[in-house]
Amino acid sequence: MKAFLMGAAIGYVLGAKAGRGRYEQIVATYRKIADHPAVQGAAGIARAKIGEKTGFGRSQKAAHNGQKGVGEPAGYQRV
Repeated sequence: MKAFLMGAAIGYVLGAKAGRGRYEQIVATYRKIADHPAVQGAAGIARAKIGEKTGFGRSQKAAHNGQKGVGEPAGYQRV
């Protein structure tokens, strides 16, 4: 825990010294990468696979009409 706090403090100080201009540059680069179609496609695939494993992302229709969703054990009832 101490190492995390120390890393966060060092990152804050270094970030503050870099200034607003550098921050804007980093954010612009992040957005450029995040909006790239290949990254969007990979994110969609990752979301689908995570949804299959965790049950997140089930269709709302299945959730509302009592159908068994992905990853739910037999006999499971929603309350």
